[in-house]
Amino acid sequence: MLQRFISNVTQQHLFPTGQQVLLAVSGGVDSVVLAHLMHSAGYPFAVAHCNFNLRPGDCDRDEAFVRRLARRYRVPFYLARFDTLAHARSYGQSIEEAARQLRYDWFDTLCREQGYPAVLTAHHRDDAAETFFINLLRGTGLSGLHGILSVQGHVVRPLLPFGRDDIEAYARSHRLRHVEDVTNASLLYRRNQIRHQVLPLLRQLQPSADTALATTIAHLQAVEQLYSALLEPLRRQLVTAGSDGTYRVSLLPFSAPGSIPLADNATLRRQLLFELLRPFGFNAASVDAVLASTQPGRRFLSATHQAVLDRGQLLVSPISGADSETLPDIVLQLFDAQTCPVDYRHLPPNQALFDADTLRQPLSLRHWRAGDRFQPLGMGKGSQLVSDFFTDHKYSLPEKQRQLLMVDADDRILWIVGRRTAHPFRVTSSSNILLLVTIC
Repeated sequence: MLQRFISNVTQQHLFPTGQQVLLAVSGGVDSVVLAHLMHSAGYPFAVAHCNFNLRPGDCDRDEAFVRRLARRYRVPFYLARFDTLAHARSYGQSIEEAARQLRYDWFDTLCREQGYPAVLTAHHRDDAAETFFINLLRGTGLSGLHGILSVQGHVVRPLLPFGRDDIEAYARSHRLRHVEDVTNASLLYRRNQIRHQVLPLLRQLQPSADTALATTIAHLQAVEQLYSALLEPLRRQLVTAGSDGTYRVSLLPFSAPGSIPLADNATLRRQLLFELLRPFGFNAASVDAVLASTQPGRRFLSATHQAVLDRGQLLVSPISGADSETLPDIVLQLFDAQTCPVDYRHLPPNQALFDADTLRQPLSLRHWRAGDRFQPLGMGKGSQLVSDFFTDHKYSLPEKQRQLLMVDADDRILWIVGRRTAHPFRVTSSSNILLLVTIC
């Protein structure tokens, strides 16, 4: 495995091998193996460890273990201790999202202040497969299906060619000690369900499933790169930047290079317009509303920009200070479904309860946009325009403008705050983890 590791680093030019890099070490078997490989290959490195203070006793045990590991390899050791729960509450994030943000922000700071050219993490082939299935179930696009990349900015993942079996076999053969995170075995989390149930079943059905998945992910990465490269000439052709910060996006029929039938194919035109507007924060529903509208002067809003129809074009500009406001805080609490002390039938208007496994964090608040749709609680099939919900409930124009919507990371509407939650995210008898959301 050592020679394969060195070959991967060298052939892919993953990091400058003669310069000290930062190595993220949790104490688990993956990062312990990565540290041993780096040491055995003679690559200079420093160790960084995060104590998230989430598991009483275990987190301090892990910290002490990694400190000893760094001492054994005689490398610099960096430690950060976080109040992860407080951070999650302050920013309305899940614990997982808060921990991820804290550690990568800290890694960025260390690299910048100490001059490290890269931070190495121990993500491997099984992690990439799990991420693929998680994003597949979320309905993500190419950017999600391509899985985990070997290099993203200054973050490098040199173990991606190796599976969990390779890593554990290496640890056994070299008698490497490590610490165990007991939550890795819990089936309460979707990633663990995929790890312990879905992937083993796929391997049983097809022994070469790991190789096939890795090949598919590599193909999707290549397709995304090609897609982005082909998109850029169209973006330059159809999006014009003004000196005042306003962008003009063409909506008139147009043709594309080669034989792509954009002028005659509504689906392709919709996809292209989505890609043109996505950098400005507009979602698929907003794109549908734009394409369905013929009213000059009609305004569409994203979280950061407004777009106005004007003679076959969209004029896109940042939302001014007058259009922005300070939104309320979001407080999140997770409960086991069997012991949850909250009755979802008797919640105040500023609280709602969801099945945590059905949504993707972080959650955020925003206002209604033209074309927004959701599936109100109790509507078993189909969906409803939010504007129709407003009409049914006799909203005045000021009420429409003030009404807040809660959305997840995929911009799916979970809750018309204070009025109605969405059916797909409801608590059911099969729910495992419940998420209580409080707006304050």
